[in-house]
Amino acid sequence: MQMALEDEDDEQQQQQTKRFKMSHSSETSEDPQSVSTLLPEIVVEILSRLPVESLLRCRSVCKLWRSLISDPHFIKSHLSLSTNNKHYAHHRLIFSTVPRINLKSCPLYDVLYDKSVNALELDYPLKHPLKSVWIVGSCNGLLCIAIEEDTLFIWNPSTRRSNRLPYCGFKVRSGWYVLYGFGYDESTDDYKVVGISCVFKNGAKYDTKVKIYSLKSGNWKKIGDFPHGIPLDDSGDKDLALGSLVDGLCVLCNYRGNHADVWLMKVYGVKDSWTRLVSIPYVTDPGRDQFSVPLCISNDGKVLLQFGSKLVLYDIKNGSSSEIQNFDECLEAYTIVESMVSPDAPIRHWR
Repeated sequence: MQMALEDEDDEQQQQQTKRFKMSHSSETSEDPQSVSTLLPEIVVEILSRLPVESLLRCRSVCKLWRSLISDPHFIKSHLSLSTNNKHYAHHRLIFSTVPRINLKSCPLYDVLYDKSVNALELDYPLKHPLKSVWIVGSCNGLLCIAIEEDTLFIWNPSTRRSNRLPYCGFKVRSGWYVLYGFGYDESTDDYKVVGISCVFKNGAKYDTKVKIYSLKSGNWKKIGDFPHGIPLDDSGDKDLALGSLVDGLCVLCNYRGNHADVWLMKVYGVKDSWTRLVSIPYVTDPGRDQFSVPLCISNDGKVLLQFGSKLVLYDIKNGSSSEIQNFDECLEAYTIVESMVSPDAPIRHWR
């Protein structure tokens, strides 16, 4: 699968370079003074490895560069290179502080290797000292955030562009709860938000509704009700948490007071592909706190997890655990890769 992805990236980069050459020839034929001293292939290679902040400035150099940097294939190639950077040069940790009235960010590299946090406050949409903010999810450089639990945004903190979603119709009031999820549907090349609304009724009954928002269509769609169930229903003697890592679907299984196992589904939908990556012991009695799904598992075996309102780094190689220093108490923490992906529309595969 990895080889197929690499072949696709190579093909897209070749097409991207070809289009750049054609545009370059057209522009330089009209203006001899605009001839670049670098080959188009080199220009593409350099630009695709720059951080987003530099690319935003480079768009002002000339129309040709602006067109290249805005090209969907270039955006996807840049995202792929940034995501796979072994030194996490383009990754950041973003977290919400207690009591959910602020968002902060810091380089992921500092957290993994300096074991400290020097966080900066983020200017997110509708920021207000009295309005709570909830991180719904992170995907391909985009964040989905909820303001006061009912106003949703898809936001790119690197480009500072945002898209306010239409009201989904779910009411937030006593006796109700609302959940959201955010992700990328590769089969349709679309970013989607899932909304779940549940109200408790008499006789231990629940009324649950589910809607999905498509970034492509710009609409919410009701997909079905769950008249006899509740999404947060628990069973067994252990707690399960579902999430995702770069390589696939991930489940963390907490055995209270003892240890937590991290499992990865290497091939989606194939039961036998579930593999236990690591078992992390609890150093002390965790009480009511427990580990989260890993925020990151580095190439050299460092596992970053949230433990209650703190961050913990577990080293697979020597089995040691350490708490991240200078870290504010938080409710949610996510890793995000800097990207040029637009919150207004998904990357389209032009042929």
